[in-house]
Amino acid sequence: MADWVRELIEQSGYLGIALMMFLETVFPPIPSEVIMSLSGLQAARGTMTLWGAILSGTFGAMVGNVFWYWIARALGVERFHPFIDRFGRYLTLDWKEVQRADHFFDRYDDWFVCIGRMVPTIRSLISVPAGLFGMPWAPFLFWSTIGTLGWTTMLATAGYLLGSHYADVDRYLGPASTGVIAVLVLWYLFRVVTWKPRP
Repeated sequence: MADWVRELIEQSGYLGIALMMFLETVFPPIPSEVIMSLSGLQAARGTMTLWGAILSGTFGAMVGNVFWYWIARALGVERFHPFIDRFGRYLTLDWKEVQRADHFFDRYDDWFVCIGRMVPTIRSLISVPAGLFGMPWAPFLFWSTIGTLGWTTMLATAGYLLGSHYADVDRYLGPASTGVIAVLVLWYLFRVVTWKPRP
């Protein structure tokens, strides 16, 4: 996979980086750790600038973030009320919990979106609650861009500094992504076993 990503970056440059980061955000076939660290490596070799790689990766990811935000915003959380009432047992949610999550998101949406953009696995999902709970467009765009820029900068800079050892980025962040997924799965299973609908 890394060889294919490297070839695409070499052939398509900034456009290839943006396209792959867009695809990674909409349907993650390739981890951003590989895309951006390889982009940083290419910058270190002088075939592109580091900031050009960072900005193109941020742009591509933000197009994907906006895509999911507007789909979720168009749906709106109220449309899920009957679905949650019917399948709450499997979602481990009832409508009161959804309302509490909505209030929580209204209060901390800026920090939640910004920091969430820099957490492996979760970063691609943040747009959905932001859209469903109606986070205003301008703050969503601003804080998503800040968080996404931080993530792409960290990865590309790591690839730039590590040079040919760029694989070390994925070696450490890969297990972190797997760990986040494992925690989410275990938390869901715990919720399924212990969840009871509120009276």
